[in-house]
Amino acid sequence: MITDPLFYAAAIPAVLIAGISKGGFGSGLALVAVPLMALIIPVPMAAAIMLPVLMSIDFINIWVYRNDFSRADLKLLLPGGAVGTLVGWFGFQFMTEDGTRLMVGLIAILFTLDHWLPLRPKADGARPPGWPGLIWGTLGGFTSFFAHAGSPPVQVYLLPRGLTKRAYVGTFAVFFWAVNIMKFPAYWELGQFTPEVLWTALVLVPLVPIGMRIGLWGQARLSDGIFFGVCYFFLFLTGIKLTWDGISGMLG
Repeated sequence: MITDPLFYAAAIPAVLIAGISKGGFGSGLALVAVPLMALIIPVPMAAAIMLPVLMSIDFINIWVYRNDFSRADLKLLLPGGAVGTLVGWFGFQFMTEDGTRLMVGLIAILFTLDHWLPLRPKADGARPPGWPGLIWGTLGGFTSFFAHAGSPPVQVYLLPRGLTKRAYVGTFAVFFWAVNIMKFPAYWELGQFTPEVLWTALVLVPLVPIGMRIGLWGQARLSDGIFFGVCYFFLFLTGIKLTWDGISGMLG
């Protein structure tokens, strides 16, 4: 088990943020956990520690939102997520984390700017078609494999779908519950789960319910309009963070 106090100074807030954002807002802010931990330990190790933590969040979410998710959207997202995870697994040795972060970050920024600004004509009140869920699910599964950065593509698909806030978070939760389960044997086969990693993850897991409780408390007190406004804002911040990390890594 990791015993460095500096690691826990970064890991404890990282896990709390992950619980708050995924449990209450279905947002991509949870991906800051890996960069925070990576201040002290290598990125692959941080990603491996976070996977069991994220899986514990997923299992609680499945219970909390067991009656609140969109089956129609999951029928498109989940097959795409499976394909994306397999591509990430087999392409792991050829892809760079920085390139993946930059790609996802730019997608998140452009999507939120398109929502906020008149970048193109929009059909008022029109629900976008569902078929792009296959594409965004594939991209979500693929990018989730690297540093757990799969949230923004799924948010890009789900946010305009007109779901209630609980159905939005529930659909998000079911998708990543399935994707993270699919990632586990891949991480194992790649040798990511050392005893040190697994024991450290076990120590951090008890923080998960605390963060999720805070997230659910906030969700219950926000109107739908404010809730989705917060989600778009978090997505934009996530995009900036990923883009910065991607560019800094490629230049450094």
